[in-house]
Amino acid sequence: MHTVMVTGGAGFIGGNFVHFLMDETDCRVVNLDNLTYAGNLDTLAPLANNPRHCFVHGDIGNAALVEQLLKDFEVDAVVNFAAESHVDRSIDGPTPFITTNVVGTFNLLECARAHWLKRNEATRQSFRFLHVSTDEVYGSLGATGRFTESTPYAPNSPYSASKAASDHLVRAWFHTYGLPVLTTNCSNNYGPYQFPEKLIPLMIHKAQQGEPLPIYGDGGNIRDWLYVTDHCRAIWRVLEAGAPGEVYNVGGDSERTNLQVVDTLCALLDELLPDSPRRPHANLKTFVTDRPGHDRRYAIDADKIKRNLGWTPSETFETGLRRTVAWYLDNPEWCRRVTDGSYRGERLGAAL
Repeated sequence: MHTVMVTGGAGFIGGNFVHFLMDETDCRVVNLDNLTYAGNLDTLAPLANNPRHCFVHGDIGNAALVEQLLKDFEVDAVVNFAAESHVDRSIDGPTPFITTNVVGTFNLLECARAHWLKRNEATRQSFRFLHVSTDEVYGSLGATGRFTESTPYAPNSPYSASKAASDHLVRAWFHTYGLPVLTTNCSNNYGPYQFPEKLIPLMIHKAQQGEPLPIYGDGGNIRDWLYVTDHCRAIWRVLEAGAPGEVYNVGGDSERTNLQVVDTLCALLDELLPDSPRRPHANLKTFVTDRPGHDRRYAIDADKIKRNLGWTPSETFETGLRRTVAWYLDNPEWCRRVTDGSYRGERLGAAL
């Protein structure tokens, strides 16, 4: 049985990946999460009695803790999801983004390198460090073209700059020290267990409450949407068969404007909540001032992972979004508990 350390495994994508590993593999998982505002133990509640899952409350910046976990569990792979990830929050306060995304990744790399060097030759060859990143490191696209693995970095927000810095550290630890690293850059994820500061769960929550649905600018900003379970399958495939030192872009082939996303959500809510007094939910749409430095368009070219590793997304945007809306409607207690914290759906990232 292989042992995988998942950092940030109580968050949105990390939590879904932990569930994927429990359901689809026989791996043992060491789940390290600092339980900041977006970390939620309710996401992991179904795994409470699973002997293959060990949750540890801790920080990737705590070298002694990370080193001890790597040693005690004889970890075979590290998958790093741990990150501050919301652009608007990075505008309001960039310090945690530098601390976690840059310094934390550096610490994790150093601990992984020390652990890797202590292993015997056979297990050293099989060890992997997979760093999960974002398409935002590439900056903004015009009306045509897509990001490839060779697209120059041009981050435009404190968040994307911090992720770009961590990507560069991962690359350097491969070329300088030989640490067998892998990097994935993904497009916008959506699906179950996502904290409701992000577009899709925020709009679902606000629409149910009959609150205005804030759309930045003219609503024409375009993102490529990726269903989170498809992303989890891609990460696992890269971990299984990716070449050390390589970067793999992961996208859903589902470009939509923000306005199109909200319109599709409203139509689904109208259908799935036929007795809602909020219908038609599209009447709740409200256009608000755009956020500073809002990238106009992202789009991922995922040909490399499709061609080299045989991965393709299973969900279209329409099927994935229907699954997502149904999940939030079917899990009101998870939604209630996550919104009981300090975030109440207020506007973030408006101040320069």
